Order: sequence, then structure tokens, then C-alpha cells
Amino acid sequence: MRAGRGSPAPHDDTVTRNATREVVLNGLALAPAAANVVMQLSRLPIGHAVAKSRVTSGALRARPLKRTRTTLSYLLVALLGDEDERAWVRREVNRQHRGVFSLDGDEVAYDAFDPDLQLWVAACLYQGAVDAATLIDGPPSEATLDEIYRDCARFATTLQVPAQRWPEDRAAFARYWRSSLALVALDDLTRTYLRDVVSLSFAPRLVRRVLGPAHEFLTIGFLPEEFRRALGLAWSDEHQRRFEKVTRVIARVHRRLPRRVRAFPLNVIWWDTRRRFRRHRPLV
Repeated sequence: MRAGRGSPAPHDDTVTRNATREVVLNGLALAPAAANVVMQLSRLPIGHAVAKSRVTSGALRARPLKRTRTTLSYLLVALLGDEDERAWVRREVNRQHRGVFSLDGDEVAYDAFDPDLQLWVAACLYQGAVDAATLIDGPPSEATLDEIYRDCARFATTLQVPAQRWPEDRAAFARYWRSSLALVALDDLTRTYLRDVVSLSFAPRLVRRVLGPAHEFLTIGFLPEEFRRALGLAWSDEHQRRFEKVTRVIARVHRRLPRRVRAFPLNVIWWDTRRRFRRHRPLV
């Protein structure tokens, strides 16, 4: 039997703390996004659930813009929304997840309501938040990391993961993460799917030609080595030096932009998401 509604978030403040808000409403936070998708899908049950999903209304390959919007809306509500908004998002996501489960005879069993798999996805999202915070302002302080970590528990608890399943602190999370890396695995189906994500091969030809090389370079650069190896992607010391130089320049330029420009497009998506909630419109 699948789980019901998820547990409430560990704290009920309607406006999340400043450090997390500064990250989640900064457009530069999107830079590690594709790498984070690769990380999430680098466990066979999750990779198969997405690559073989029968729910096509928000599929990445079929409707990449809609899938991106709905994913970002979920992240924004999880971190910035109040309890009513999170309950709404939980219902919307659950409605889509009801159709995501393996069939008899499938070589990999999966269910989108599996709390173990959802915990892994939430853990990857937290790692992505740290990557984004580091890119935006340099290595965060211990206090900032603790703050972001507490808030990122909502990535898990907004769905089916009980609050007590989220590791109690960053040390416990590090132990969970190290043990979970042993479960990273790809097969031909998921490796092909994820390499398409890296190269933007599902995008329109013009987008792929203009943005594909830069997207691939940044995505591989943000991936931890374990995931690069699983995908069979080469990365040298020279690549790493170029990556660090490029991201430093991007961050430096981005900091000089007006605040509203720095927040784009996440500020627009957050506005649209709250409007959908107020007007009782579907998110997905």
C-alpha cells in the first residue's frame, strides 16, 4: 500500500530564514540544476520511474518548460510556502505520482511514493542548495549551512518522508550521503536518458546548438566524481580549472546585476505559483 500524505515540516514559520531565501530566489541557483537532476536519477528505481513514466503531461522530454516550471514551483513552495501552500503542492504532486509505479515483469521495481527514494531526492536537492549557495556568495559559514540544512528538510517532508527520517544534523546527513553513494547505479536506459539531459538533446535544435556545449560543460562540472564515472563522462584537472574560472566570472558578473534581475526567473515563477494557489488552479 502506498503512503498517504506526507508529514508536516519540522518548523512552521511561513517565511523561511534569510540565508535560504537568498539562495532560492537567486537565478544563479539554476546553474547546478541539471547536475542535480542527474544525481537524483542516478539510482535505478528513480531513473526507471522517470525514463519509463506513463505520465506524459509533465515529462521532461515532451514538455521541458512545463516540467522545469513545476519542479521549481515545488522547490519554492517547499522552502518559502506556508502550511496551506505546501499541502496544496503535496496534493498536486501526489496526483501525478499515483501513475508512477512499475508493472509486473519490469526489470526494476519502483513506486513514486516510496519514502526511501523520496529521501534520496530530497538529499540531492539539499546538496544542490549548498552548491548554489557556494556559487552565489562563496563557501557558506557553518551557521548558514546549518540554517539551509534545517530548511531543506522540507524537500522531504512536503512529500511522504516522515520528519524523523531526515538526518538530525549535517554530520548525520554526511553519514547517510556516504552510505547512499553505494546505491548509485545506471543501466543503458538511464545512462542514455541522463546523457540526453546533460547534452540537451531533447531540446529544440537551435537551443541545443546555442546552449548545448555550455550546458554540458557546467553540468559535468557540478557533478561529483561518483556520478561522472557512472555516466562515463571524462573530466580532467584542466577541465576543473576552467570550470572554476568560468563559475567565478559568472558569479562576479551576476552579483553586479540589479536585485530583481538577479532573482529572475525564480521571482516570476514564485509569483505565478502563488497566483495559481490563490485562484485554485492546478500546478501540474
